[in-house]
Amino acid sequence: MEMSKWHSKEIKEVLRELDSDENGLSGEEVKKRLERFGLNELKEKGGINPLKIFLDQFKNILIIVLILAAVISLGIGEIIDGGLILIIVVLNGIFGFIQDYKAEKSVEELKKLSSPRVRVVRDSTEEEIDSKFLVPGDIILLEEGDAIPADCRIIDEKNLKVDESALTGESVAVTKEEGTLDEKTPLAERKNSLFKGTNVIRGRCKAVVVETGMDTVLGKIARDIEEIEKEKTPFQQRLDKLGKQIGAGILGICIFIAVVLFMTKAASPIHVMLISIALAVAAIPEGLPAVITLSLALGVKRMVKKNSLVRRLPVAEGLGSVDVICSDKTGTITENEMTVREIFTNNKLVEVTGEGYSVEGEFLERDKLTEKDRESIKFLLKSGMLCNNANIGVDEGGNTKFLGDPTEISLLISGLKYGFELTEVRREYQRIDEIPFSSERKCMTTIHEKDGKTISFTKGAPEIIIKLCNRIYLDGKVKGLKESEKEELLKTNEDLAGRALRVLGFAYKPEPRNGEEEKDLIFLGFQGMIDPPRKGVKRAVQDCKNAGIRVVMITGDNKITARVIAEDVGIIGDILDGGELDELSDDELREIVEKVEIFARVSPSHKVRILRALKENGHIVAMTGDGVNDAPALKAADVGVGMGIKGTDVAKQTSDLILLDDNFATIRDAVEEGRIIFDNVKKFVNYLLSCNLAEVLILFLASLPLFTSKPLIPLTAVQLLWINLLTDGMPALALGVDPAVKGIMKRKPRKKNEGVMDKRMIYSIIYTGIVMTFIILFIFYSENPDIKEKLRLAQTMTFTSLVVFELVRIHIIRKPQGLGLFSNKWLILAILSSIGLHLVVLYGPLSVYFRVVPLSIDHWAKIIAGLFSFYVFAEIFNKFY
Repeated sequence: MEMSKWHSKEIKEVLRELDSDENGLSGEEVKKRLERFGLNELKEKGGINPLKIFLDQFKNILIIVLILAAVISLGIGEIIDGGLILIIVVLNGIFGFIQDYKAEKSVEELKKLSSPRVRVVRDSTEEEIDSKFLVPGDIILLEEGDAIPADCRIIDEKNLKVDESALTGESVAVTKEEGTLDEKTPLAERKNSLFKGTNVIRGRCKAVVVETGMDTVLGKIARDIEEIEKEKTPFQQRLDKLGKQIGAGILGICIFIAVVLFMTKAASPIHVMLISIALAVAAIPEGLPAVITLSLALGVKRMVKKNSLVRRLPVAEGLGSVDVICSDKTGTITENEMTVREIFTNNKLVEVTGEGYSVEGEFLERDKLTEKDRESIKFLLKSGMLCNNANIGVDEGGNTKFLGDPTEISLLISGLKYGFELTEVRREYQRIDEIPFSSERKCMTTIHEKDGKTISFTKGAPEIIIKLCNRIYLDGKVKGLKESEKEELLKTNEDLAGRALRVLGFAYKPEPRNGEEEKDLIFLGFQGMIDPPRKGVKRAVQDCKNAGIRVVMITGDNKITARVIAEDVGIIGDILDGGELDELSDDELREIVEKVEIFARVSPSHKVRILRALKENGHIVAMTGDGVNDAPALKAADVGVGMGIKGTDVAKQTSDLILLDDNFATIRDAVEEGRIIFDNVKKFVNYLLSCNLAEVLILFLASLPLFTSKPLIPLTAVQLLWINLLTDGMPALALGVDPAVKGIMKRKPRKKNEGVMDKRMIYSIIYTGIVMTFIILFIFYSENPDIKEKLRLAQTMTFTSLVVFELVRIHIIRKPQGLGLFSNKWLILAILSSIGLHLVVLYGPLSVYFRVVPLSIDHWAKIIAGLFSFYVFAEIFNKFY
């Protein structure tokens, strides 16, 4: 049946046609439907095409010209040169293909990791699965912040509003409701339907999946859209620009060399052309952006192993600039496993034992409580279980699992510890309506029916609940609540909060009138819960401080609780709450934000103001968030950090980085990994450009009659391409997996606009290129290359010197960073492989084709002496600059 028909059917008919019901599908039926319908995914047009990636390696104009030149060489009888050039070009193409293919696969794998999860009912049991395993007929449960994973029909809903702007272009949230619509109802007006790619921004619902994957409305749109060429990332664009600037200069020199060699008849025209083109191919870093992308992708894969998922590759290198981290408290700095530790009701404090989500625990001194006390405790605990959207389900292994908000889960568990059964409590009090929690009201209300009468339960911030109450449940009776008694309740709240407890207030109202459910309530009591700091967070905060990164804690808790937790993990400084923040002008906030380390009782809109103030002061800010309303702050932050466990799908999709474990320490690890990636990129660029500069200068200077009576050719085209294959290949790529340098998290963040090449690197590249050039030219001319019989030996010495010098250059770059020779096993393997391949060329049957001669011990001694001189000059630079 077409999607256009589902909205015009009664929900019973929809379920019947899908052969489903509200108890969900069976596991066996799901397997059958997965085989029939496939995964719930949008298939990218074409996907990864290995052949296209391979052919793309030869689209470069220089490569094409070189191939044509090689073909011409073959045509005029230069079989060896032409054949070897073609072989090396193909080998280069294969290596480039491997790099690009791995980069594409790495990025594709990272996309798969961010697939959203969804709550589904199967075999009458609620569970959480990866949304790609949804099938038509599945019953799903959605709430505020969830991304809608497939096209659905609503079964029932409460205050449901959906953002469909991504699909319809309409920016106003759409109110959804169950019902039957006319068959011709336009897509934007189908209030009884939900569509893949949109988001729940308010309320909750139960819905049945009617279409998945490419059969959804979004899938059909995707199928009709022509493939759009992917844009390069800003980082790639900067590198591409750098490569083009360098390439332009090198091309100019190559043309000059060609003209001089041609005019002086130092070689035949075909050899002059081959040498010039080969030099351009070897020296121009046209593959730099692709290699950097692969380095970033490899770094991002390492970050996944440390529980941080980068959604956009440029963020990986951008993390090195972060100098302020604004972190939520709950679940990021703390464990996010709330446990009720104390309850207050009937003017009595009762301690509750137990850890985490275990239902094992006791109510201390329970036997000493009066019957009136116990009645109040039961009423309070039931209210916490009823005014609650958490639930009990099973995980993929069949084990009991609590689903929902950690705070609400803790309220369920406190009731279970007392001996209540969730299903019995909710059967006794049938829910008939709900007023969802909002950050503006700071409370939530549910309306229930019991014995034919209605009753509402409200929970929320203690000061809000107390303000809404005019009566109190005391000694089994309802009494008036005086202002002085409200003051005493607020003091009790402060006392509990002072012990780092997060406190919620509870109230109820019998027979509430519509629209007055949150007025003139009857106060029931408090439940105080604790969310202890995560292990390792204190160390991570100190590491950030050592790295020049300021940590700011943001929480919805009150000042007392916020300060206790913050100081416990080493965040010490001024504190400001939401009310005080509202009284500040933007200019005042920009000034005070430099002193405040803790923000309490803040709303998502406050987060945006804090972020804006920090950015206007010149800071590079990473901001954490988990809710729908956090999306503006996450999007505006330099690095938006979403929560992988408790975060809503909207927050995850808006963020740049997702913490798979919701742990603050993971942000520290991600920043460190970002710094490692940037360091490795700098090493790669330094190595590549300094070596390429030497190759260009050697041929440029040798083409001038400076040291001999006529221009000479120190390297053949084949030798140049071989050097490029050996040194710009495996060793350069292995630099991308170099470990962290010592003290990487003890240096200040780099500036936001700092490029890959700073002043020191530019000087290093020029200095190294010049030193390498003159030492190798000295070795070349020392062999009397102007004597025809000795030219081949001189070229072999130059050829081998460049290979050895360039490989040693890697160690010279790494040494100042404290990286030992054996700290990167892949680099050692790559260098040994390159040296081994070169020795095969020198001393094997291939020597004839490369026009080289075997080198004696004396020749090697000269190269090693030159290498020693090169090393000394490099050390001089490192010491004085």
